[in-house]
Amino acid sequence: MSDRTLTEAPAPAPSRHVDAGDEGYSKDLKSRHINMIAIGGAIGTGLFLGAGGRLAGAGPSLAIAYAVCGVFAFFVVRALGELVLYRPSSGAFVSYAREFMGEKGAYTAGWLYFLNWSTTTVADITAAATYAHFWSMFTDVPQWVLAFIALAVVLTANLISVKYFGEMEFWFSLVKVTALVIFLIVGIWLVATSHDIGGTTPGFANISDNGGIFPAGVLPMLLVIQGVVFAYASVELCGVAAGETENPEKIMPKAINSIMWRVGLFYVGSVVLLALLLPYTAYSSDQSPFVTVFDKLGVPGAAGIMNLVVLTAALSSLNSGLYSTGRILRSMSLAGSAPKFTGVMNKGKVPYGGVLFTAAFGVAGVGLNAWMPGEAFEIVLNLASLGILGTWAMVMLCSLFFWRRAQEGKVDRPAYRLPWAPYTQIVTLGFLLTVLVLMWCDGGVGRTTVMFVPAIAALLVGGWFLVRGRVAELAARR
Repeated sequence: MSDRTLTEAPAPAPSRHVDAGDEGYSKDLKSRHINMIAIGGAIGTGLFLGAGGRLAGAGPSLAIAYAVCGVFAFFVVRALGELVLYRPSSGAFVSYAREFMGEKGAYTAGWLYFLNWSTTTVADITAAATYAHFWSMFTDVPQWVLAFIALAVVLTANLISVKYFGEMEFWFSLVKVTALVIFLIVGIWLVATSHDIGGTTPGFANISDNGGIFPAGVLPMLLVIQGVVFAYASVELCGVAAGETENPEKIMPKAINSIMWRVGLFYVGSVVLLALLLPYTAYSSDQSPFVTVFDKLGVPGAAGIMNLVVLTAALSSLNSGLYSTGRILRSMSLAGSAPKFTGVMNKGKVPYGGVLFTAAFGVAGVGLNAWMPGEAFEIVLNLASLGILGTWAMVMLCSLFFWRRAQEGKVDRPAYRLPWAPYTQIVTLGFLLTVLVLMWCDGGVGRTTVMFVPAIAALLVGGWFLVRGRVAELAARR
């Protein structure tokens, strides 16, 4: 080899992590799918069902809670977006944790995400059963039966192929967005014209004459944040879907950036309108607040149509949860930190083992609905919040480690970046810790949920000792 060859040889490019869990997928998700998946992730069961009880407890200040949590949700998905642009992966943050934090980090991130969605699955089928009870034909059907039917229908559709998942999620999201836009237009018209709603005149008087923005003080607004976090549980879904998308570098930035205005318009805007339309005391936890408005408005069939929309939202969230956990579990399985069968794919290139594993926990949720139907949603909501907090924390930690490696010159950050790093990651981690403290301060189910943290930590540690041998063996083979 000549000296000339030696001197002109280019410097080696920074090494890129290769994840075996990214292989075998089809790239069938298009731009319209990703955009609607991002919308669907920002509009879910937490708004359509959970907002009723939270509005009754915190009053109009709920809009502030949604806005604050929305900002941090945007930081999380923006951090994930930067990582996706660096290296798209169906394993998403589990794959990034493996690259920047090692197999222990990937193991922890994956099982915390599974905790999130396995419990959210229960919340979604519970919500679907609750919505179905709105119609008289289902009133006498036990809640657990309706929950089982919802799980069976969505599971069957999810196992076909990612293309069918994308189409289903596209139409689910389109229904949700259309319904919310119609509600916003109708709500603004009702307020502008002071149209009577069941004996109540819409307007600022519904806020000022009922205790103002903080009718029960600031504390209820702070305590409700733990449930509000659940409303944003699916924002990371577009990051998982990037691994089955062509040209993610073009599609992802646009989809992620639009999340911020969606949060402002759909969440904050909807809650403000709800507070203007009726006193906060008119809402309850056992009925969607949107259904409450149309029911009192007396428009024939309007409440039933809106109830069908919120039922769609629950099924959409359930569909997304089965999809994302299937991909995450496959990434973990091929690294040795999840059961082998969760890494198996069918002919449609769907990791059906992981999907079925998550659905099995949904069946447990059917049992919970049979045992305590009145408390099922609140119990799993709090457990899901723990998984969400853990997942978001792992995303921000991955982002922090990625930033540090970029500072060391070991990796190159893409042009699409999380702003104000590393302070954004640190502040977000502080916010997540604060939410955990608020859950404890809330007492009741929230405090009981926090008491599960040591048990969850013990299970994670024990599980690691069970799988570390297989993880090391597979790592050595690679």
